[in-house]
Amino acid sequence: MCKRVKQLSSEARCAVHLKAISLEAHHPEFDTQSIAGSSPPGVFVGRFGYPKVFIGPMVPNVSGNTEILDTPEWWMGKGFDEIVAFRYSLLRGYSKASILDAQKGGRLIETLQDLAMMTKPVDTELVLARPPRKILDLREDSQPFGPIAPLTSFKMSSSSADNRIEKAFYDGDLLADDAVLRLYRDGVLVTRIQRAFSLGMFGEDKRRKLVPTRWSITAVDSNLSLRLMARVRQHPLIDEYRVYKYTYLDNVYVGILTPESWRYEWIEAWFEPELLATSFPDVDMKVDVEPSGYTSLDGYRPVMLGDSEGFRGRKTYAKPGGCYYSARLAVSEYLDSIGRQAGAIMLREIHPGYIMPVGVWNVRESLRALLKTRFESFDSMDAAMNRATGLLEIPKRSWIQASSLLQKAYFQRKISEFN
Repeated sequence: MCKRVKQLSSEARCAVHLKAISLEAHHPEFDTQSIAGSSPPGVFVGRFGYPKVFIGPMVPNVSGNTEILDTPEWWMGKGFDEIVAFRYSLLRGYSKASILDAQKGGRLIETLQDLAMMTKPVDTELVLARPPRKILDLREDSQPFGPIAPLTSFKMSSSSADNRIEKAFYDGDLLADDAVLRLYRDGVLVTRIQRAFSLGMFGEDKRRKLVPTRWSITAVDSNLSLRLMARVRQHPLIDEYRVYKYTYLDNVYVGILTPESWRYEWIEAWFEPELLATSFPDVDMKVDVEPSGYTSLDGYRPVMLGDSEGFRGRKTYAKPGGCYYSARLAVSEYLDSIGRQAGAIMLREIHPGYIMPVGVWNVRESLRALLKTRFESFDSMDAAMNRATGLLEIPKRSWIQASSLLQKAYFQRKISEFN
């Protein structure tokens, strides 16, 4: 497939090639209808067919310490080979359930909820209705996922539960948002909170529902950032313009913090081969940018997408999807940790070496890392913006055209100017 496009043939590998190599390596492990291994622990709740969804455990065909296989917070610094290998090493056994089964229980739901509370990998046994399907997804914009098969039975050994999650689970009067915030403040990893949230383990007893994993990730990122933003709005402003930079998996992240009351914007730009129009999933609207002035990215057409919010937040779903909320969590988390308030403009350039999406965890963890780096200080928005765009391939004028907050900063006069 890739050799049909000149630009892609120059790459050492593409997404399809890498998936094929990993799938072949893990193929013999799952050529059976009985799987025994240590779940990281891992579970999933699908979204297709909602409100009837597929649920089940995620289990490798190995025993021991497998926690890293489903803990994205530990993946920072890993390459595509390792991340794809982590994904493909987990088999997903599935069974159908109604989202309301979180209230009714049932043997499989209860076992999965117990699994989600575990503090370390759990020995499990799966019996499948047929050998797993090992599918090579030929879409370059799809995330890698391991083999799947319908579940006949699922057993897990006893292990120690995380008493923080367990306490929230058994509190049928505690609101889900409050449970999520309490666990976050108690140091529970965001991934683990999202996992339990998807299984309907939080909230008032009569209102609990299964939540598709993909939706639960964004829900937790969004809810946590809303609570943190409420605190950030009470903090004093920073007194300078700050520029941060971080790179990972051929993504370049540049953050600008401004000495203003809370406002936030996330803009991502990626480069499509001019002879092959592709796009990331979850993109509802995109803006093409004239590719003038490019050298290292000749043959690619930049595309930009972003959204923003002011001091009072937003009421509609952001155009960039889950990445917007993952980034917002990282930013609000950082500002609250330093006890300061600021405006935040987060820019992401996705270069051709980012051969496949790996999940919104990549954005959250990359921005956490970004905001831990040493920043550069400036005394004006224009000076900060000049430095920020000097770190990126796309020119300054294009970022301003795509940005609501930058347009306000450059072209909207302030009340203070009339004093």
